Amino acid sequence: MPSSVPGGSVKSRLIASLAVGAIVVLGSSGCAMLSTQATQIQYAPSDGVNIPDSGPLQVRNVLIVSDEEGVDGNLVAAIVNQTSDSHTLTIEYGEGSSKSTEEIRVPANTVLSLGTEETEPLLLEGIDTKPGANLPMFFQSGDGEGVLFEVPVLDGALDYYGELLP
Repeated sequence: MPSSVPGGSVKSRLIASLAVGAIVVLGSSGCAMLSTQATQIQYAPSDGVNIPDSGPLQVRNVLIVSDEEGVDGNLVAAIVNQTSDSHTLTIEYGEGSSKSTEEIRVPANTVLSLGTEETEPLLLEGIDTKPGANLPMFFQSGDGEGVLFEVPVLDGALDYYGELLP
């Protein structure tokens, strides 16, 4: 009877161990190879929202601060103008006969921050939206088409928002 080769089983065990190791490594890191890096996902890192392309002006961290009745609210936002021309941001909210329009002129190459010590927030009268809800608002600047976006309405429960109540 022929005897088995002593080194044959060692080779097959080595190949099996390498195969199992490769499967474990690929299985535990394979998801990371296929998924999007979290640092590449754009988001608003605050309580406000960033408005998608509404023209040459960029509107960032937009939110409204209102009291518990939600009749009027103060608009807080950073409006960025990276162009060499001044532009006007047009904001519309409300429906039908209660529709309101506000315009904000932003000088060239500046950031206008509404709701800071230097610049008061913009008072929006008759929003009729209680804190915790979203107010649909239309933003447009320059030749851009503009965009309708849901803006969060917050209350003054946090100290830094309490100072921004209308």
